[in-house]
Amino acid sequence: MKSTVDRRDKILSKIQSRGAVRVDELSEEFNVSAVTIRNDLDFFEDKGLIHRTYGGALLRNNVYNNPSLEEKQTINMEKKSRIGKYAAGLVKDGESIILDSGTTTREIALRLKNKENITLMTNAINIAMELAGIPTLHLMLTGGVLRDKSYSLVGPEAERTMQNYYFDTFFLCVDGMDFEHGLTTSNPQEAQLNRLMVERSNKVIAVTDSSKFGRQSFSHICNLASIESVITDDQISRACEKRLKKRDIDVIKV
Repeated sequence: MKSTVDRRDKILSKIQSRGAVRVDELSEEFNVSAVTIRNDLDFFEDKGLIHRTYGGALLRNNVYNNPSLEEKQTINMEKKSRIGKYAAGLVKDGESIILDSGTTTREIALRLKNKENITLMTNAINIAMELAGIPTLHLMLTGGVLRDKSYSLVGPEAERTMQNYYFDTFFLCVDGMDFEHGLTTSNPQEAQLNRLMVERSNKVIAVTDSSKFGRQSFSHICNLASIESVITDDQISRACEKRLKKRDIDVIKV
């Protein structure tokens, strides 16, 4: 199963970077049969991620791509800064929180340096480096395998660590959020760790700029029912805001 997940993750990355792939090329590259590759592509099509073509596949335009962390840091940063400032203001002295990897959660981290007696768990090494050495913060890392593109730690070791603790609040940064597919991210291992973070938190707050609404990425994290509130910018559509509130999800626009 792990080899299938790894192969599909790599295939999807190729589709996202190239825009199109061919069955025969993937079959040769991954040393599997053309039937196996067709099954992989059918799986992606069923998820709504690609269009199947004769002998290959094309990326669907409405599926969120997976840029590097450096690329993400150039996108909507003013909005992310406002979201991070507001979210950090919700953290009370003495609380325990989780920040997953992402540019918006990093904006939260930058504003926690004056908090007192905060226990913070993260799987993002860039966030850990920002907060290292601050005596009023009890900083914890999940451990695990490093994803170079996002500077995040994932895998069985990270998941085992999460199973040992409970936290007050989880600030979740996502690649996509919609009403049919819930909250999604590009990497299956990241999604699995995020699901555990959801389970181990009393409260889950999604932090995302409005460009992520109506988008679907590859890996499902959780349904909308798992989150208590969303902190976003004021460009969220009135229709989307209304639908979220109808599901008893508090929408905070900053």
